[in-house]
Amino acid sequence: MLAQPQAQLEQEDVFELTEPDPEHEPEPVLQLPTLEEIQAIQDSAEKEGFQHGHADGYGQGQAEVRRLVAQMEGILDNFSRPLARLENEVVGALGELAVRIAGALVGRAYEADPALLAQLVGEAVDAVGGNTREVEVRLHPDDIAALAPLMTLSPTQRLVPDTSLSRGDLRVHAEAVRIDGTLEARLRGALDAVIRQTGATP
Repeated sequence: MLAQPQAQLEQEDVFELTEPDPEHEPEPVLQLPTLEEIQAIQDSAEKEGFQHGHADGYGQGQAEVRRLVAQMEGILDNFSRPLARLENEVVGALGELAVRIAGALVGRAYEADPALLAQLVGEAVDAVGGNTREVEVRLHPDDIAALAPLMTLSPTQRLVPDTSLSRGDLRVHAEAVRIDGTLEARLRGALDAVIRQTGATP
């Protein structure tokens, strides 16, 4: 017999074909993007970044505008409050001036025509029911001297001189009734009525 070459391989040299191990699957080959794909990715990223930046900037701009508008409204409000207060002070000062001027004019009218004051005294006495009760009319002494020849008083009515009153002023006292008929009080009442009608605040 011929000597045959060693036909048997050692067991270590034997290879078996088996299914690949799923844990050790070969990795797929990495395929690089083309220039067109890279350009499209870059364009898309720039567009998305611009949109986000625009939206953020627009929102910040709107917030800043709202803040500035609120600040301007606050400044205008701070200007308008003192102006309203000043307007009220001016109305009050003009009212005071009007009362003084009117008082001086009415006082002179009473001096020039005592019949006007006599009419006022008669109305004041009637207002407190002077025919049925004791009535005291307080006047400046010079007004009493001017009225004496013009008025006829009942026994329950009397004119009393009061040096604290100015010409044209009067006060009526009748039991529990007191009427302040000073020029200032009458003119202030008229001024208050005018102010209420116009809606101004003194």
